Amino acid sequence: MTFAIIETGAKQYKVKVGDIIKIEKLQGEFKDGDKIEFDAVVALGDGENMELGNPTISGKKVEGKFIEEGKGKKIRIQKFKSKSNYHKVQGHRQPYFAVEIVKI
Repeated sequence: MTFAIIETGAKQYKVKVGDIIKIEKLQGEFKDGDKIEFDAVVALGDGENMELGNPTISGKKVEGKFIEEGKGKKIRIQKFKSKSNYHKVQGHRQPYFAVEIVKI
């Protein structure tokens, strides 16, 4: 099974054809079914052979299909100081893009 390690949003993801990954929000407007290309391929492998980039492999691309844009699970941040009647609660939901890997 061929796999690739791609870099996007300052993070690296190990992907295979058919995988659905949730990545950091990308710049631009996308609709369902739009093609997204990742040209920062760090490594390619098929179980026996491994090709590593320095830092990336030139000429190799991974193609994906945009599925949806959404927000992750809510994270609650709480600050508290004892004996001073101070507490603060804040929430955060990280935006993401769901992308299906079509071709390596």
